[in-house]
Amino acid sequence: GASGLALVDVGSGTTAATLLDGVRAAGYDPADITHLLLTHIHLDHAGAAGYLARLLPHARVYVHSAGAAHLVDPTKLIRSAARIYGERMGVLWGTFEPVPEERLVVLDEGASVDLGGFSLRALYTPGHAVHHLAYHDAQDEIVFPGDIAGVILEDLPFARPPTPPPDLDVELWKASIERVEALRPRQLLLPHFASVTEVSAHLASVVARLDEWAAISLDALRMDASDVTIAQALREHTERQLAERGLTVTDTMRERLELAASYAMSAQGYVRYFKTLKPDLLKTSTSSHGT
Repeated sequence: GASGLALVDVGSGTTAATLLDGVRAAGYDPADITHLLLTHIHLDHAGAAGYLARLLPHARVYVHSAGAAHLVDPTKLIRSAARIYGERMGVLWGTFEPVPEERLVVLDEGASVDLGGFSLRALYTPGHAVHHLAYHDAQDEIVFPGDIAGVILEDLPFARPPTPPPDLDVELWKASIERVEALRPRQLLLPHFASVTEVSAHLASVVARLDEWAAISLDALRMDASDVTIAQALREHTERQLAERGLTVTDTMRERLELAASYAMSAQGYVRYFKTLKPDLLKTSTSSHGT
């Protein structure tokens, strides 16, 4: 826009150089970046925000109010992530620099960011994270949905929901998807890693998978299964679905699926969801799930 370049999500510290190379390859100068709009503060979306704020003196960082304090002081965020990723933290995410408070712009539901000639409206879309926003470009009928629209590998059109702890809430997630669909966008731009034009079908597949994974996790928890066992069940379920579509799951594909959205992380999210938000369901009869 007339007020400079905007990036929606910035990736992690380990990918910041690649990100800037991509900006240059697209024909732009990173020095012209003035807006860094975060869908949420997970490390794969916001990890490079502090580094880029230091590198790009004209850029401001936009974030939901529930996430702002964690960008100024990321200590708790890093500690929480370390419980999931352990010794892989540095390799996966690199350094998470704090964002100077004066460079932050706090957004809540309905806030509009003027980019000069058009604007992006923030939509509060919890379910994946309590600090999650989607951004709506009404002029071009585009939504940047963050993680509520799932994860797709570039060459594998199969959406999976990333469901990490501690904020997974299936009901809120599905309500957020309904909000996005109600806008009738012609395109979704997913951070992992796709442009989606069959919007309704895509969102329906994410909802179906959220419910399938919930049923699998609940059945397992009723039998006192561990999160490791649940992760394996989610993996096997997904691989059966891929096989039904004529797709052979190679070791390379399996590794890429794991890197894009870890089954262990997803299982841990469902365990916390049921034990914290739905404990009564753990006492009732075994559910059934489809494929």
